[in-house]
Amino acid sequence: MAKEKRIYNRIKAVLAEQGKTNLWLAAELEVNRTTVSKWCTNEVQPTMESLFRIADALNVDARELLVSPNKKL
Repeated sequence: MAKEKRIYNRIKAVLAEQGKTNLWLAAELEVNRTTVSKWCTNEVQPTMESLFRIADALNVDARELLVSPNKKL
């Protein structure tokens, strides 16, 4: 049996940890909710500028959106 590949997305995880939705983030950043959905499903990666805007909206360090908190920065 093939091993299942785990796909992990920090933006999606931080939103969930904070009890916020894709729709909330889309409104905060004034972007289409489809864009946020694509970021959260790893279909598309945000630009560096967008990553910093996401971090600001979520009040986290941008590095937290790139690296699991279980790994050292």
